[in-house]
Amino acid sequence: MGLRTMKRRRRENRTDYKLRTGLLKSGIVRIVVRRTNKYFILQAVESNEAQDRVVATVTSKDLLKNGWDAKAGGSLKSVPAGYLIGLLLAKKLGKGKFIMDLGMARTESGSRIFAVVKGLIDGGLDISADEKAFPSEERLNGEHLKPEVKAMIAKVKGGLA
Repeated sequence: MGLRTMKRRRRENRTDYKLRTGLLKSGIVRIVVRRTNKYFILQAVESNEAQDRVVATVTSKDLLKNGWDAKAGGSLKSVPAGYLIGLLLAKKLGKGKFIMDLGMARTESGSRIFAVVKGLIDGGLDISADEKAFPSEERLNGEHLKPEVKAMIAKVKGGLA
């Protein structure tokens, strides 16, 4: 048997085809979470015969419209920002059953990605996840940050509720 050429997107560490096939076969709308160098991007995506259609999109830039201080713009990918982005998308989607698509992101307990998942669940979406993977409530509320940033996070969270 000869050598098999790897697909380009797999070679670039962009797509896990085995995971994607499982997600598509489930038939459940999936929430795609991507973290860039500055922002979070969340999309609710439904697939029909491997054709993806984006239902809703929220980025952490949307927090600036909801009371996040522009001077603290560098923290738009922090744990509290991820949690608030999850709440914002959950508010936009309403209720329903969803499945998470974390892509090639590393899944470590207490990470920023799981802060997003916690925000989605607290926002009322039905997503299966283990409570042990989520960051602590202190980190979600910004207790580890400066007092003025902590107050800003509480203000934004109150505006989203």
